[in-house]
Amino acid sequence: MSAPKPVPLSSLTLHLPDESATESLARQLAPLVSGQAGIPAGGAIHLQGDLGAGKTAFTRALLRECGIKGRIKSPSYALLESYKVSNLYFYHLDFYRFSDSREWLDAGFRDLLRDDAVVLIEWPERAEGLLPPPDLQISLAYAGEGRDASLTAYTARGQTWLNAIVPPPPAPCPRQAPPDAA
Repeated sequence: MSAPKPVPLSSLTLHLPDESATESLARQLAPLVSGQAGIPAGGAIHLQGDLGAGKTAFTRALLRECGIKGRIKSPSYALLESYKVSNLYFYHLDFYRFSDSREWLDAGFRDLLRDDAVVLIEWPERAEGLLPPPDLQISLAYAGEGRDASLTAYTARGQTWLNAIVPPPPAPCPRQAPPDAA
């Protein structure tokens, strides 16, 4: 039986023209999830998007900014990569390989869904509504050379994060040549 569909509190859509913009978004969220911004550390972020849309690039940048040293691997094959900085645990899960929505439960991942840990889940839709709502859902979609990121807050914590996001400045418009004075 799946959980009722969560009701979003608010959302924000950003255009990320390149991978560095995706990394910049992750760097903005890092102090919020790690407790460096004066709010309690922890929280859940669900990352959705097609293969290659930037989910793992976002996660790597966030983890790096939170102080993770060394290699940050994609959990595509292992399903879970865990990290620790000080007393804060980070769990990066990838449900892409799941063929049954209950596999994440069978794998024992429910115990990792703690408020005092940072939990990043790629392909959460593979759990078909069995996951609790995230604090923030980030959906990445191809948009030309870049990506559009839809950020949706489902909790008060996620709303706090969303309120702190500073959208990137708009791309400058191409200058039009002045008309010839004939």
